[in-house]
Amino acid sequence: QVQLVESGGGLVQAGDSLRLSCAASTRTFSSYAMGWFRQAPGKERDFVAAISGSGRRTYYRNSDKGRFTISRDSAKNTVYLQMNSLKPEDTAAYYCAARFDGGSDYYRSDAYDYWGQGTQVTVSS
Repeated sequence: QVQLVESGGGLVQAGDSLRLSCAASTRTFSSYAMGWFRQAPGKERDFVAAISGSGRRTYYRNSDKGRFTISRDSAKNTVYLQMNSLKPEDTAAYYCAARFDGGSDYYRSDAYDYWGQGTQVTVSS
């Protein structure tokens, strides 16, 4: 069982930056690929970014490449999502997720076994 706790969300203006954090309670953090998803009201949960257990491979939505950066710190059992140049359409609840490393379906929410409670990001225009 892995518990995930997100933090770092908030209300910002368009063009601002935010860094989300997700702390994982596990002794084998490097065994898990980590992902970030987001869900706006009335919409499906969408893939944002993922990172392999080693941190060597990262994956992004094509539309967010260059604005968002995912990273992980094994010493702190934490994964981050740096979001720059935020837009009102980035407004959503952001969720951290974990799955055993390996496979290519990193963009599918049903491929992840553990989820955090989410942190709200609101971007005003």
